[in-house]
Amino acid sequence: MLVIMKKAATEADLELTKQFLVERDCDFHQSTGADRIILGVVGDTSRIDRDALGKLPGVLDVYCIPKEE
Repeated sequence: MLVIMKKAATEADLELTKQFLVERDCDFHQSTGADRIILGVVGDTSRIDRDALGKLPGVLDVYCIPKEE
């Protein structure tokens, strides 16, 4: 799962998003670019309500990585 933060996301928005993920027993890797922050989520992402995550302040979009069979 990838979480794309808005350009205008605040540090508080980012911390809230990270806490949301940690509370669902997931970890993340943060990539900070010139315009965006992207969180690569690792762990059992089936525990994450994608809609709820997408509605957090500062979150632009959430992408699910398809499962390989």
